[in-house]
Amino acid sequence: MGLDSKGEQRIGLLNGFAAYGMWGLVPLFWPLLEPAGAAEILAHRMVWSLGVVLIALVVMRRWAWAGPLLREPRRMGLITIAAATITVNWGVYIWAVNAGHVVEASLGYFINPLVTIAMGVLLLKERLRPAQWAAVGIGFAAVLVLTVGYGQPPWISLCLAFSFATYGLVKKKVNLGGLESLAAETAIQFLPALGYLLWLSSRGDATFGGEGTGHAALLAATGVVTALPLVCFGAAAIRVPLSTLGLLQYLAPALQFLLGILYFHEAMPAERWAGFALVWAALSLLTWDALRTARRSRMVLREAATAATAATAAAANAATEAAREAAGASPATGTSTSTSTNK
Repeated sequence: MGLDSKGEQRIGLLNGFAAYGMWGLVPLFWPLLEPAGAAEILAHRMVWSLGVVLIALVVMRRWAWAGPLLREPRRMGLITIAAATITVNWGVYIWAVNAGHVVEASLGYFINPLVTIAMGVLLLKERLRPAQWAAVGIGFAAVLVLTVGYGQPPWISLCLAFSFATYGLVKKKVNLGGLESLAAETAIQFLPALGYLLWLSSRGDATFGGEGTGHAALLAATGVVTALPLVCFGAAAIRVPLSTLGLLQYLAPALQFLLGILYFHEAMPAERWAGFALVWAALSLLTWDALRTARRSRMVLREAATAATAATAAAANAATEAAREAAGASPATGTSTSTSTNK
């Protein structure tokens, strides 16, 4: 049993590293699709993602969710909102990478946990622990420092962070699996995306088919690039604790950040380093607080389980003693009755 559990956790970790590793290295892929513009790449990503996800669902025979979803207008409305927010996120990210803003894009995913917490307070009226308040405050200070560094607010980072945080919030309310949710979202995106590609083709501005077979194959591969990390993430999510996934999530922006500096040679003046350092300090505080809270929760659960076990054992012992006393009293009562009768 223990060996099986360890094996499952190892598979989960490998899938987690694979998912976040692919998300972290994806900036290497989008420039390969030039001369296609960001809008054309985005449209192809929507169209081909639906194809890849449908194939995966057919292979795994996971269709039971579709009927109930179509009969629930509220959930369909939430799926539409999710599709809209992830469209913004994908489009801004593709444009940012191909326009030479990989570092600023990575910042968006670094500050995403802080934005998610802030949205929880503002929209869901959640109560924060002191360490979380401190982390949000440090994150706000980081944005101010980076605003000075860039000469304007880091709009790319903020757009990516807020769109992805909104997407996560909506998906939480929809409560669908990763593949199922992506299938529903890309189904909504499909017709507008296909219409845009057909319009581009009618104008003679489409690069698909006009830049060779290799370019067309790369555009079609956007579906695999979108779906494969999600499949790995789904495999990780059911096998490793949420605290572990919370730590792994920083792998993707860390790889993107390193690519921006070391591979794309983007500038990092001192004020940007200061801003990023504040963001990392906020995330370190947030991670420490999350791990401490998780450890305390585990200890409380362990103590409760121990107390429940002890109470159960005590009750069992009391029942056994009562049974023994009853068994011992019965013969005495019988003897007394017999003696009285003889008298």
